[in-house]
Amino acid sequence: MKLSIRNVLLSIICVVMVVGGVSGCASPAKSTGMTVRDVKIQKQHPYSVKIVVEGGSSTDPLGFTPVSNEAFAEAVANSIIRLKLFSEVRNDGGGDYLLSIQIFSIEQQPIGFNMTTYVEVGWNLVDVVTGKRVMRKIINSSYTATVGEAFAGVKRIRLATEGAVRKNIEEGIQEIAKLDL
Repeated sequence: MKLSIRNVLLSIICVVMVVGGVSGCASPAKSTGMTVRDVKIQKQHPYSVKIVVEGGSSTDPLGFTPVSNEAFAEAVANSIIRLKLFSEVRNDGGGDYLLSIQIFSIEQQPIGFNMTTYVEVGWNLVDVVTGKRVMRKIINSSYTATVGEAFAGVKRIRLATEGAVRKNIEEGIQEIAKLDL
């Protein structure tokens, strides 16, 4: 069988079109996919908390899955409420504690059957009344989404990102649950 340049070029174009059609455009990480669900924690605190998140992005010019400050904060708040870590999550200026979260980096693997995302986040918990920092921790987490979870590459990247953030939130909550407040 003799391959002509034309047939090779047509084959390459077909592969590019299939890959492009399967991959599509990246969608932002969703708070529902980042929310911690069923985890046992050491203790629950009878205080209120306000959550502030910085360092996220609602868009990504390179087409990766962005994680917005709002989606991250919503996932943390929903996780805290679901696990009853604090008695209340406050959105106004109040709160017994201030949980400041800084997203330092999100590294996504854009190509492959298994896609891994690495997340580095700083967690800082302050007693609002005394101004005393009661916890400061940098948490690194990762998650690998397989082709079995999603065939489309952009969905795998989103699942990997949501999974890495979810694991980060889980570890942050576990650390706060160890504290004597």
